[in-house]
Amino acid sequence: MTSIWLWPIVAVCVLAVGYVAVNYVRIKKMKEGTDRMIKMSAIIRDGANVFIKKEFTTIAIVIAVLAVLFSLFIEKWSGLTYILGALMSSIVCILGMKSATYANVRTANKARETLSIGETVKVALCGGSISGLSVQAFGLLGIVGIVIVSGVGPQNFETLSGVGFESLKAYEGTGLINIPALLTNSSIMRITTYSLGCSTVAMFNRVAGGNYTKAADISADILGKIRNDLPEDDSRVPNVIADFIGDNVNDIAGNCSDLLESFVATMSASIVVAIALLSNTSVTEAFFNSAYIFPLVVAGGGLLGCIIGLAFASVKKMGNDPSKELNLATYISAALAVVISLVVAYFAFSGIGSDILSDLGFKIGWTSPWVCAVLGIISGVAIGIITEYYTSADHKPTKEIAEYATEGEAFVITKGDAVGSRSCLYPILIIGGSLLISGLICGTYGIAIAALGMLSFVGTTVSIDAFGPIADNAGGLAESCHLDSNVREITDKLDSVGNTTAAIGKGFAIGSAAFATVSLIVAYVSNYASFEALNVPSIDSFVVIAGCIIGGALIEFFSALLTDNTIRAAKELADVGDRQLSDPDILAGKKDPDYNELVALATSSALRRMLLPSIIAIAVPLVGGALFGVDFVVGILLGATVVAIPRAIFMGNSGGAFDNAKKYIESGAIKGHGKGTAAHKAAVTGDTVGDTRKDVVGVALDIFIKMMSTVATTLFALIVVLNSLIGIMR
Repeated sequence: MTSIWLWPIVAVCVLAVGYVAVNYVRIKKMKEGTDRMIKMSAIIRDGANVFIKKEFTTIAIVIAVLAVLFSLFIEKWSGLTYILGALMSSIVCILGMKSATYANVRTANKARETLSIGETVKVALCGGSISGLSVQAFGLLGIVGIVIVSGVGPQNFETLSGVGFESLKAYEGTGLINIPALLTNSSIMRITTYSLGCSTVAMFNRVAGGNYTKAADISADILGKIRNDLPEDDSRVPNVIADFIGDNVNDIAGNCSDLLESFVATMSASIVVAIALLSNTSVTEAFFNSAYIFPLVVAGGGLLGCIIGLAFASVKKMGNDPSKELNLATYISAALAVVISLVVAYFAFSGIGSDILSDLGFKIGWTSPWVCAVLGIISGVAIGIITEYYTSADHKPTKEIAEYATEGEAFVITKGDAVGSRSCLYPILIIGGSLLISGLICGTYGIAIAALGMLSFVGTTVSIDAFGPIADNAGGLAESCHLDSNVREITDKLDSVGNTTAAIGKGFAIGSAAFATVSLIVAYVSNYASFEALNVPSIDSFVVIAGCIIGGALIEFFSALLTDNTIRAAKELADVGDRQLSDPDILAGKKDPDYNELVALATSSALRRMLLPSIIAIAVPLVGGALFGVDFVVGILLGATVVAIPRAIFMGNSGGAFDNAKKYIESGAIKGHGKGTAAHKAAVTGDTVGDTRKDVVGVALDIFIKMMSTVATTLFALIVVLNSLIGIMR
C-alpha cells in the first residue's frame, strides 16, 4: 500500500527534473549579445564558480567529519543520509547558480533585441524556474528515497526506565560503535540527519554568500555613488563585478539551500510527529501509514502544481506588468496545491474510523489535516501580499521613505525602521493564528502539516524569487556594457519588480522558517515519550525560562556577529577598490580594473568568516543540553524563535523598502530630486544600511533557528546521555 503512494511521487520528481533540464538547455541556446556582454558575463560566471568551488571544499570537510561521527556513534546509516542531504542541497545550489549566470546576460540581450518587457520577463522566469523546481524536486526525492529504502517504523528500542548511569549501561546504541544507552530510532535518525545535512549546507551558504554579496555591494555603492559620483553598476568600479557575482552565490545559491532546508525540515518533522503518535493506543497500522505518507504526497502534489503554474506562465502572452504575471503563477500553484491536498487527505484518512481520528485529536475528521495544509498555504500567500505592500515602490510605506529622503539620511533611516517594525505585526498574527487553529483541530500533527502546506508550492516561490537577482544582474550588465537607455529602462523595471519578488521571497522564507521551527520543536518535545523518566517541560520551569532568555540574547549576538563581519569585509573591499580607482586610466575607462583581485578578496573574506556563526548553531543545543538538560534546550529554541521571527521580518522588510525607495527616487518620481541629488544620496545611505539587514542578517536568522532545532531533534538521545553523565560527575 505504501509503495502505491510513493512511486507516483518519484515520477513527479523525475518530471520536474526533466522540466528543469529542458529549461537549462533552452537558456544556454539563447544568444548572449555583444562581445562586451559575453566578456562580462563570463567574468561573473567564472567568479561564481570559483567561490562555490572553494566554499564547498570547506563544507565537504565538515560534512565528512560529522558523517563519520554520526555513523560511528549515533546510527550506522545516518552518516550516509547526512551526506545525502548535503549532496541534494549542494546540487540545487550549483544548478541554480549556474543557470542564473547563464540567464542574466540572456535576459539583458532579450531586452536589447525585442525591447519587450513581456518577452524579457519570460527569459528571467525560465532561469528562475530551474532553481525553484530543483529545490522541491531534489529535496523531496531524497527523503522519499530514504523512506523507500529503509522504511518508517516505531521505536526500535525498549522504553528507558531511568537516566542514571547504572541504568544507562544496560542498553546498546545503534551506531557502528555501540554507546551504552545511546538509543535512537533508526527511522527518525535517518530522516533527521538528512534534514541536518541540508541545514548544514544552508547555514554555510547563507553566512558566506551573504557576507560576500553585501560586502561587495556596500563597497561598490560607497566607491561609485558616494566617493566618485559614478553611475550605478559602472564597470570602472571593480567591486561592481564582485557584487554581480554575489547576487548569484547568495540570492540564488543561498536562497535555494535556505528554502530546501525548510521544505525538508517540515517533511521530517511531520514524519517524526507521526512516529510519536504511536505512543497512543488508538493508533492503527493503517492510520500510521497514512500519517507519515500524507506529507510526502502533499509535497509531491504541490510540486506537480508548481510545474503546471510555471509552465502556464511560460507560454502565456505577458503584458507590461510583470508583477501581475508572476503573481498569477503563484496563485495557480497554490490553488492546485489546495485541491490536490484535499484529494490526498480523502484517500489517506477517510477510511480510518471516526472514533480513532477523534481519539487522536482530529477534530473535524479526515478533513483535519487538509484544513491545516490550507491554512499553511493561505499563510504563505498572505505573507507575500503583506511583504509586497511594505516593500514595493507602488505602495505608501516605501514612497514615504523616498519622500523623507529630501530631509536627509536621519529621516530615511528613522522612517525605514518604523516601516520595518510596523510590517512585523500582521505576518506574525497570521503565523500565530494558523499555528493555533492547526493545533486545535489536529494537534501537534496539524502544526507540522500547516508548515508543510506553506511550503507545498515552494518550487514556484523560489522560481519567482530567483527572478529578482537574475533581473538585477541583467540590469547591471546593461549598464556596464553600455547598452541603450531604452534597454536599461526595461531592465530597471524588471529590477524593481525583482526587488519586490526577492523581498516577498525573504518574507516567505522567514514565515516558512517560523512554521518549520515550531514543527521541529514539536518533534523535539515528542521525543520525550521515548524516555519514561522525562516529563514534558513546563513553561513555569526556571530551567526553561532561563533557556528562553539566553536563546533570545543569542539572536542579538548572532545578528551583531554577522553585521560586524559584513561591514569589516566591505571596508577591506572598498579600500582595495579605492586603490585601483586611483589609476587615472581606470577612472577614464581606458583599461579595465583588476576584477580578479576583488573577487579573490571577497571570496577569502567570506569563507574566513563563515565558520564561527555555523559552529554556534550546531554547538549551542548540544553543549547547552549536556550542561543543563533537555528542558533547557526547549527554552533556548523557544526564546530564539520568538525573538528571531520579528527580528528577521523587520530586517527583510526594512531593507527591501530602503532599496525600492532609492529606486523610486532614481525613476524620477520625486520632481527635482533625481539621481545625484542630496535626496538620492540619502536614499543610497538607507539602501546601504538595508543591504546587510535583508541579505545577511534577516535571511541567516531563519536558518539559525531551524538548524538549532534540527540539531536538537537529531541529537536528543545524545543530549540525554551527556547530561546524565555530567550530572553523575558532579
